[in-house]
Amino acid sequence: MLSDTTITKQVQKWVNDFIVDLNVCPFAKHEIIKNAVKVIVVRPKKVESALTTLMQEVDWLDQHPETETTLIVFPTLFNRFDRYLDYIDLAEDLMTDQGCEGIYQIATFHPDYCFSGVEQNDVSNYTNRSPYPIVHLLRESSIEKAIQFYEKNNMSTEDIPTKNIALMVSLGEEKIQAILTSAMQIHD
Repeated sequence: MLSDTTITKQVQKWVNDFIVDLNVCPFAKHEIIKNAVKVIVVRPKKVESALTTLMQEVDWLDQHPETETTLIVFPTLFNRFDRYLDYIDLAEDLMTDQGCEGIYQIATFHPDYCFSGVEQNDVSNYTNRSPYPIVHLLRESSIEKAIQFYEKNNMSTEDIPTKNIALMVSLGEEKIQAILTSAMQIHD
């Protein structure tokens, strides 16, 4: 079994090589440079524990405003994409019940990510594929600032998904897989 430190390094390499270097998220580089992205590896055995972890991380972010976002990595839970989506539904409901709506939101990443209505083997799914199941917990206020900055520079955030899909198509599955494989080459 890989250590939490190794998994963290793998995820950080994926973020740097895929998300930042390919500009999949135009807001990520700034936060990486500021060292404002937290990565935690958790190994709960049950969904309830994973939900508890999510809310603990919300509390932690509340107390640490210098950290913009957290990636919660689940290397041993949610290997099936459908189970991961079930967890995401529960997590979003819980966050709403706990008054997090408008404060935090979740972005989703999974090794087998597949957009609704898209074929499993469609290269566009790679925009949200990651080395492990990951819950990306974001501050909504930070997203709003990033969107304002983006729009001030005459760019539209609505174009990001289309741009990313075009990028995935131009790279091709083989190149994208090579980036994911490279991240996974880090071992204890």
